[in-house]
Amino acid sequence: MVDKVPLTVVGADKLRKELQELKNVVRPRIVTAISEARAHGDLKENAEYHAAKEQQSFTEGRIADIEGKLSNAQIIDITSIDARGKVIFGATVEIEDIDSEDVVTYQIVGVDEADIKEKRISINSPIARALIGKEVEDVVTVKTPSGDKEYEILSIEYI
Repeated sequence: MVDKVPLTVVGADKLRKELQELKNVVRPRIVTAISEARAHGDLKENAEYHAAKEQQSFTEGRIADIEGKLSNAQIIDITSIDARGKVIFGATVEIEDIDSEDVVTYQIVGVDEADIKEKRISINSPIARALIGKEVEDVVTVKTPSGDKEYEILSIEYI
């Protein structure tokens, strides 16, 4: 049995939209490109044909990947959970570095949704693991390669 992978509602919607685009726009465009390239004759030295076949292979792999992720996903709607003021999967947490006083906000998301530029961190990351189950004003210690860092939880949102 495959373990269910947590995914936010937004993350699941994003994957569904990408899947729709790949199946309804990209796939037909590739099929057209392959048939046009075939019409040009000799396939051994036909760069357009080989490029289109490679793109087709990549696209079909991505479609299978997304379908697999969605079928193994446990989609969690953070807005419908009573978290009792604790940090849980999907929560948006504002934390302050005790030493530097830098304040940063992260949303804790599934592995496939993590994007540090978007301030979305994986549930498996050291910071997320330290924050899970904690409350506002709690101080957590995160082990980093450069030593332990302490953060205070300033706020928790379930959006």
